[in-house]
Amino acid sequence: MDVVLEETCRQLPHGGDHDSRRFIAERLIEAAQAGHSTLGELGIVARRALAEIIDKRG
Repeated sequence: MDVVLEETCRQLPHGGDHDSRRFIAERLIEAAQAGHSTLGELGIVARRALAEIIDKRG
């Protein structure tokens, strides 16, 4: 999960602020608890969370 979080947050300015990183991390934790534990699955979850963040910022 750490690898996916770091790779995803690199796409944000300065590696992402605390709230953005926490939002993505929470989504990753939820996915892992639901049984989605491969890098591919977690990557999809993280990219979707990142897209949500970007959409909210407009």
